[in-house]
Amino acid sequence: MKKRIVVLGAGESGAGAAVLAKKEGFDVFVSDMSAIKDRYKKQLDDHQIEWEEGHHTEEKILNADEIIKSPGIPDTAPMVQKLIRQHTPIISEIEFAGRYTNSKMICITGSNGKTTTTSLIYHIFKEAGYDAGLAGNIGNSLALQVAEDPHEYYIIELSSFQLDNMYEFRANIAILLNITPDHLDRYDNCMQNYVDAKMRIIQNQTSEDAFIYWNDDPIIKRELAKYDIHSVQCPFSELKEKGSIGYIEEGQYKIEWPTPFNMEQESLSLTGKHNIYNSLAAGIASNISGIKKEIIRKSLGDFPGVEHRLEKVCKVRGVQYINDSKATNVDACWYALESINTKVILIIGGKDKGNDYNAIKDLVKEKCAGLVYLGADNTKLHQFFDPLGIPVRDTHSMKECVEACYEMAQPGETVLLSPCCASFDLFKNMEDRGEQFKTLVRAL
Repeated sequence: MKKRIVVLGAGESGAGAAVLAKKEGFDVFVSDMSAIKDRYKKQLDDHQIEWEEGHHTEEKILNADEIIKSPGIPDTAPMVQKLIRQHTPIISEIEFAGRYTNSKMICITGSNGKTTTTSLIYHIFKEAGYDAGLAGNIGNSLALQVAEDPHEYYIIELSSFQLDNMYEFRANIAILLNITPDHLDRYDNCMQNYVDAKMRIIQNQTSEDAFIYWNDDPIIKRELAKYDIHSVQCPFSELKEKGSIGYIEEGQYKIEWPTPFNMEQESLSLTGKHNIYNSLAAGIASNISGIKKEIIRKSLGDFPGVEHRLEKVCKVRGVQYINDSKATNVDACWYALESINTKVILIIGGKDKGNDYNAIKDLVKEKCAGLVYLGADNTKLHQFFDPLGIPVRDTHSMKECVEACYEMAQPGETVLLSPCCASFDLFKNMEDRGEQFKTLVRAL
């Protein structure tokens, strides 16, 4: 009898996993508690895969030999709880796809900078003429690419949720950018649970693999002592320090291993301290992968950046508007504020994930000329920021928010959308939030 695989969640990863499972000869069923987008329905129909939306039919799910779960579904979901109780194996789409390919996997995780670093590595690999696919949190589903459009290299952005359900998967190059509090609502408000998820990126690595990480991160430093690491360790840091193979020295961007590489720091296309780390991680991964120095140098210099990440929208009446909707945690907002040299009107708020705003308190006091709260419920923001004595405005839609910013901002200042929070209270997702901001700002 055919082995039965049930896919929970029919978004990009779920639909892709279903297509691969069908191709590999499994009996496949897809179930989503929400509505399935038309393009995924068509994809499933085209491959004769049975699906349902708006509910879960227990008898069609609990008889699965294995479950592929969307990273967006928490373990606390009732159906997942039932599956856990009956010991049905639950894996991620990435774990499943990894079984059917021998391609080189370059995997990037971290609380901040994942998308920028992943996109930058992909840019370098494409410029070098490498056959590379972009997958994970961005690009197309890894499973779908393995099934229908295979590549020699995969550049994969991995969230902690994806790593949670990965067991045998092996990263040939693992990159860990940083670990700061994020998504603690999904980890029983326990930081160590979240940290453990991030560290899973090095599981199964061998002596033939490389582990690239930020040497200055106190949490990573502490965690490394707990692990027996088999891969080649490739730490990077802002300044040259013991053991780091990538760093900045006297205005030069330098990599020592496996071949020496350097370029002017001023030539890097990405600016701001956090982007030095992203550029170092990407350069080391590319160097290890044998990409020629001149291509790495050119690509680090002409990378256009990532949408919704410190994206300059336009200037209106001498005010620069910046879309950093991707800043869904406090640390990301800290990096954004740190990189701006003018006075700032900061847009903050949304679905709070157990945030501690103390990390940005000093920067807000130093740099912000005004705060615009944007959320369904701004109570926590009022309680924390109002006592700082900075002018504040309370808004509950992007239209209200942009109007408030237009009234508050003076020529020479910057309006920064860097919300610290998830977007699901008022918007479909962080992209929707960023798109609405850009549309309204351009119409000013």
